[in-house]
Order: sequence, then structure tokens, then C-alpha cells
Amino acid sequence: MGSLSTPRPGFASTLLPFLLLLQALAGSTSAVVISLRRRHDSAPQRRRPGFGGADQAVCDLFTGSWVKDESYPLYQALSCPVIDPQFNCQLYGRPDADYLRYRWKPAACELPRFDGVDFLTRMRGKTVMFVGDSLGRNQWQSLICMLGAAAPQGQTQFIRGDPLSTYKFLDYGVSISFYRAPYLVDIDVVQGRRVLMLNNISGNANAWTGVDVLSFNSGHWWTHKGDLQGWDYMGDGGSYYLDMDRLLAFQKGMSTWANWVDINIDWSKTKVFFQSISPTHYNPAEWNNPVSKNCFGEMAPVSGSNYSGPYPDQMPVLRGVIKAMRNPAYLIDITTLSELRKDCHPSIYSGELSPEQRANPDRSADCSHWCLPGLPDTWNQLLYTALFF
Repeated sequence: MGSLSTPRPGFASTLLPFLLLLQALAGSTSAVVISLRRRHDSAPQRRRPGFGGADQAVCDLFTGSWVKDESYPLYQALSCPVIDPQFNCQLYGRPDADYLRYRWKPAACELPRFDGVDFLTRMRGKTVMFVGDSLGRNQWQSLICMLGAAAPQGQTQFIRGDPLSTYKFLDYGVSISFYRAPYLVDIDVVQGRRVLMLNNISGNANAWTGVDVLSFNSGHWWTHKGDLQGWDYMGDGGSYYLDMDRLLAFQKGMSTWANWVDINIDWSKTKVFFQSISPTHYNPAEWNNPVSKNCFGEMAPVSGSNYSGPYPDQMPVLRGVIKAMRNPAYLIDITTLSELRKDCHPSIYSGELSPEQRANPDRSADCSHWCLPGLPDTWNQLLYTALFF
């Protein structure tokens, strides 16, 4: 497999002499992964039993459609100082606003409306932490904005850091944190080389202990290659690889995360959630638009409940890992409902773009992240429902 089998303590002293050998073998490096069919029902969802009342059938919160609601958005971008320029679409010139006025409607029930004061009161003295990549950061900032709009006169404290940032609502003793860990598992730097350790998570996980609510996400960074790839080598059980099948690597990394949760989480004190894969909208053929090149110019959701594009390959892997846990995390399945929101991306309305980039949306549009206010507010409404109802 083009691997180097060496005990980890000797890795630093033996890796570099073999770099040329590994590069020569890269063409033959491969890994075998069991074929996984693309389908929504590859594993059952974990739903909160009894939502809607003891006499009402359990509601599938994640199947439904988007309906216009003029009472949205739940906050204004100008009133929330924590929004990154990357997500602040209104500030950076997005001309339309109808995308802000949609509410998620499950097919068989109504979601409880988000109540920020209720959230803060129930969570008094507790901590919430989002762990993952920039989609987790997107959701973290959304929740801060939603809570801040509900308690606008409250005392707050914002501590920016890397990998950990924390926003505190001091009147309630509530901390809302984000810990950046795109792969969840650790990346070790050895003699300038970044090694993605598929079997090791302790370096990151030390920061997650003692938290009352943990919400994890991962997925996008596992597919990146070239300049966007976040590692130089993969480490797996004492062997090291230039690459392997990315679904297999994802399965190994998520299994390491799941094992850590099973061993270290006290479920009487901590609630654990996993946010499913957030979709992108770079291919307009997926929503049957023959004119567009990507999400640029999209101003309304896909109608109905079904999306014609492919379901993410990572989802069956993620469902299988969670199903195998001794105490399965609650999967907040935002994938399909987010696929319908082709209109909610920053596109070219981001503070990170130059005038030249804005003039070329075919190449520059961000169709991965989400505007704030926007779709991540619904993700937090689902988290609120899963926590308290």
C-alpha cells in the first residue's frame, strides 16, 4: 500500500529519509473501501422520541419544505457584531432579501419557534461548544446572534482565539464556544510535515471535556486535494500514507471520534450532537437550472421536499459510525433541507473578495458557506428543539 510501518515514537527520525520512496510509490498507493450506495435510508435516523406529545406520532423534523414567513429573520446583521465578513452578505451588498424570510416546515408537525430567553434560562450556568470546520463556525455565530437578539441589553464577553473562541452571556453564565478542528482527529507536525492521525484525537479532545452540550461537524476538508488539502501524510495505526480512499479515511477518523465519545462522555451530564454534511451548490444541473454557473443569482429555495442532486457519499459512512456507537450521538440531519436552499450562500457578497473577484462570479462565488442571517439559524432551531422538546 505504499506504507511505512514504524512505531510512532520513531516516526520523526525515520519519516524524511523515506519521502522520496513514498512519493515514488504514490501512484500505487490505494486503499479498499466497501462500496456504499448513495441513498437516504442507509441507516435509521435517531429521533427524539415523543416530539409533539405523548399521543402524537413521532415527527420527522428533517423532511418537509420551506415556507415564506414575514416574521423572519430572527435578527439583523447590523445588530450582531460577531458575524465574519465571509458570512455577512447584507453588509457586503447582496441586493435581495427574500432569502431571509423562509421558515422550515416539517411535513407532519411544526417546529417550536426559537426562543432565545428560554434557551439562555434553560442553559443557565452551562456551556455549549461547536467543534469542527467553518460550517461549525457559521452555526456558532448564528446562535450567538439569535441569543443576542433575545437579550440585547445583557452583559457579554467575547474571547477570540485559535483554535478556541468563546462568547459569554454573563447575566446567565452561559458560554457559547467554537473549537476549530476540521477533521476532529489530530494533525501532528513532524519536521515541517503535517500528518493527519486517523487514530488519534487526544490533542483536540482535551478541550472538549466538561462541556454540557457538544455539537460536532466534519466532512468537507476530507475531500480537499492540492493546495486546499490540510495535510501532507496520513497516519494510520503506525503506518503512513501519501493518500488513501477518502471515504475510508473519513470512516477511520469518525470511528476514532465515536470511540472517544463512547469512552469519555458522561451522558448524564453532556449531550452530544453531530451535524450532518452541509451541501454545496456549485452545479446548477442539480436544481435544473440550465442558465446559471453556480449559486450566484439564486434568490429562492427549491420548491417541494426533494432535491434532484446527488446525496453526499459521506452520509452513509457517518450514519454507520453513529449507529455503531454504544451511546449514539443525536444526528441533526440538515443535509436535504439545506440542499433545497441554493439561495442562501454568500456567493460574491463577502468581505473577503476583491472588486475583480466580485466581477467574476463564475470563478469566485462562495457556494459552500451560508449568509447570516440565514440557513444556519434553522440549524440552531433544530438544535433547540432536540435539546428541550
